[in-house]
Amino acid sequence: MAGLFLSFEGIDGSGKSTQARLLAETLRAQGHVVCHTREPGGSTGAEEIRRLVLEGEADRWSSETELLLFTAARRDHLEKTIRPALARGEVVISDRFADSTRIYQGLTRGDLRDTVDQLHALIIGVEPDLTVLIDIDPGLGLSRAVARAGKEMRFEDMGLEVQVKARDGFLALAGAHPARFRVIDGARAPEMVAADVLAAATARL
Repeated sequence: MAGLFLSFEGIDGSGKSTQARLLAETLRAQGHVVCHTREPGGSTGAEEIRRLVLEGEADRWSSETELLLFTAARRDHLEKTIRPALARGEVVISDRFADSTRIYQGLTRGDLRDTVDQLHALIIGVEPDLTVLIDIDPGLGLSRAVARAGKEMRFEDMGLEVQVKARDGFLALAGAHPARFRVIDGARAPEMVAADVLAAATARL
């Protein structure tokens, strides 16, 4: 794989989607070929699964069922979008990747961390070159997420406790993998956050 693979992670309302978009726009303006994608989604099959896991009642799926659905979506995303773009030498920027599954299905609603890692190793087997974690207070993040509303509110509807656990989990994951993660304060003005994100990405480019 000749390209560069970057992922953005963070709790709901952290601003990671905005920052992923801004980075993609900036790198394109600099002359890079960028594949800006998202999870769950990023390919035709994965987008169909996205509707299943992000819409509906909070208790629609068990953590185990969610894990299988997210992994199926990720595999299709990897096959149809990520690997081809990397093979073309593009910069792939994904709004969420496997770390979200490690946290939301593996940690916040039980303890499936070993199962998540085993399934990831068996079916996916890829980690980003750089993961940007946009960190924010869970209360602020949830208030932002609720304010934007929309159909895809299933995880937000699980409440503040899940967001607190998710934030703690993401920070622990970043601490365990310092070579891959860059933690950036997301509570500041978007342009200030974007400057730090660009610096982190440029260091890898």
